[in-house]
Amino acid sequence: MSNNLLNLAAVIWFFALWIGYASFARHRARISYSLSSVLQIYRKRWMQAMLRRENRIGDTALIAGLERQTTFLASTSIFVIAGLITIMASVDQVHVTLTALPFVNTEMTPRQLQFKILLLLAIYVYAFFTLTWAVRQYGFSSILLGAAPLHDDAEVTQEERGRYASSAAKVIDQAGHSYNYGLRAYYFSLSLLPWLFNAWLFILATTLVVIVLYRREFHSRPLQTLVSEVKAS
Repeated sequence: MSNNLLNLAAVIWFFALWIGYASFARHRARISYSLSSVLQIYRKRWMQAMLRRENRIGDTALIAGLERQTTFLASTSIFVIAGLITIMASVDQVHVTLTALPFVNTEMTPRQLQFKILLLLAIYVYAFFTLTWAVRQYGFSSILLGAAPLHDDAEVTQEERGRYASSAAKVIDQAGHSYNYGLRAYYFSLSLLPWLFNAWLFILATTLVVIVLYRREFHSRPLQTLVSEVKAS
């Protein structure tokens, strides 16, 4: 009974940190610099520069590169989902194999293993839907690049160009957020692996994932470089 309560507490801690960090990151980005808030500034500058260029092949290639990067993770999610479904079909044999490994929790029942795999499966399904939505939004961005007014079109005012650049940057920014959510799902899915050994390790791994994400998003060296450039310009 105590083991089941510990596992339940670990799952609650897992979702509390995941959802709580996502909410915290969105709020913190509004009041201080983060990777997402700084990149939003650079995306707007990018779109403003794009409208002044005659040749926009490079801009199209950049969007295509971002789309390929996201598509890779989305495709990987499909393979992981297929593998997890295969494990679900033979959970008893997998349980016997796992419990024979060193340091694995031998008190884990096949039903508990099945629940852990189901949770992992749900995470990768979420990652797949989030990442494919990011791919679609990058596709929308490509259309916006194709429909952008020409650099020498005298009928388009500077105010209209500014609005168009802001709208295009916002679509790319939303795609970036969706990609970020999918990438976080990958990070948090890795914290489930120690659960095979011990629920306390699962709790510790989840906490470490949040610390890593926080440091990278709010205190990393790339962020400091990006912020210094924004302040200097």
